[in-house]
Amino acid sequence: MSDSAPSRPMKFPYTISAKIAQFPFKYYVTNQWIWKYWMVGIAASIPIFYKIHKLANSPENVSKWAEMRRKEAAAHH
Repeated sequence: MSDSAPSRPMKFPYTISAKIAQFPFKYYVTNQWIWKYWMVGIAASIPIFYKIHKLANSPENVSKWAEMRRKEAAAHH
């Protein structure tokens, strides 16, 4: 028995692993627009998410949120 791949693929891959092995990933990565702009979109959105994170977790906002939750808890008990 050799460790190389089979000389010809199955006519119909029955198992999930055979389907994954025969899927043409390279074709989709080179011919679909989503893969080309994926990293551009991630790089463009990181500064926006960072700014939102800084605003939401500012010390003033955190203390305001804690005070609101303290008042809400006191009203329920």
